[in-house]
Amino acid sequence: MKDTSFRPFLLPSLVLFLGGWGGLALLVTQTRPTALPRWGAYALFSLALAGTALPVLYFFHWRFPETPPVGENILLRQTFWVSIYGTMILWLQQWRVATTELVFLLGIGFLLIEWLIRFRERSRSDASETPSDERAASTTSGDSSL
Repeated sequence: MKDTSFRPFLLPSLVLFLGGWGGLALLVTQTRPTALPRWGAYALFSLALAGTALPVLYFFHWRFPETPPVGENILLRQTFWVSIYGTMILWLQQWRVATTELVFLLGIGFLLIEWLIRFRERSRSDASETPSDERAASTTSGDSSL
């Protein structure tokens, strides 16, 4: 992590965690299972997963640092990937179509998307670290007679 302090993430994580899990508990105990509360349950479950995943992912990135260091935008994006993945599994389970293979393939798909995004970010950061003289020399040295 670029900054080792969890302080900027503490309040959003607590709001998401308590709002999501608390709201979900209220929704389950105080409403009937009709269409509107069901969609509310999806939204609250998504918030709850985001609030739960944020400290866990922060800890993983702090414990196993990478080069280049992970920024706040990457941490938040991965948090929302976990939230979307979990909510999608919940939705599929409601209709009884969430098989082990489908859950596994969806997880692999999300990991692949994240890996491709990170690959693109690394390649763009590597290109920006190259001095401008080297980039200019490499573009002018090519064959211009196409």
